[in-house]
Amino acid sequence: METLELRVQKTGWISKIKEIRRYPLIPITVLLIVLVIPAAFAPLVAPHDPYKGGLSSRLIPPVWESEGSSKHLLGTDKMGRDVLSKIIYGARISVIIAGISILVSGALGTVLGLIAGYFGGWVDAIIMRLVDISLSIPIVLFALVLASVLGPSQTTVVTVVVVLLWSRYARLIRGETLTVVIQDYILRAKVSGSSDMRIIFKHVLPNVANSLLVLATLQVGFVIILEATLSFLGAGIPRPTPAWGLMVADGRDLVISAWWVSLFPGIAIMLVVLGMNLLGDWLRDRLDPKQRQI
Repeated sequence: METLELRVQKTGWISKIKEIRRYPLIPITVLLIVLVIPAAFAPLVAPHDPYKGGLSSRLIPPVWESEGSSKHLLGTDKMGRDVLSKIIYGARISVIIAGISILVSGALGTVLGLIAGYFGGWVDAIIMRLVDISLSIPIVLFALVLASVLGPSQTTVVTVVVVLLWSRYARLIRGETLTVVIQDYILRAKVSGSSDMRIIFKHVLPNVANSLLVLATLQVGFVIILEATLSFLGAGIPRPTPAWGLMVADGRDLVISAWWVSLFPGIAIMLVVLGMNLLGDWLRDRLDPKQRQI
């Protein structure tokens, strides 16, 4: 009797483990530790003020090095500012930039994609030509020109990202809309007298929402890399704001003597982008009916 009960308990634990393994626990854990918690609770978890430093504490190596200090676990930069604290506050900058950029570009691209796919004709042709123009813009050159006019700022980064990303949403949503508008329930809605806007936002949009969610998730990592690239080139977040791209740029001349200045923010960027890509792949597999049948 005891053996049977043990077998039942063991089977129950195995089924629970299998159920848990279906979820992307590793990417979610990495994102929580590196991005979400630091961004939400930066003043509480950061050991130091990221803006304050001192010449007496400049270029202190990480704690495991012979000259390291327990006060600065990941060392300090050339201005004596704590690297770990700058990484924590840099996560907040990345979340703000990615959130605003994806929200604006996603809303704009989705609306234009729905209009192009639903109405077709000359409306579709005009919107798609705008998409082609947006995709052909050399983004780095555009960012440098915009930064020289407006100056490096968060507004500049958001503007560059929106100009680049809205066309990707528009193209995807337009393609999804073309497959939805030919369905019978859309034709019945038209016959019943429903307005075009009602059909678009009540019948078409819910059917393309899964693809929109997957694309938005995958774009988070791309936006973080783009923001870091622009900041590295001097066309993004201005100093002394603690941004990951700026931290990598500040340490490029110190790769040999003070490798930790640029290495750790680079690792943070890599972990966040990898975690978001894995999470996006999982969402695509879960939300795509074709993938669920495999």
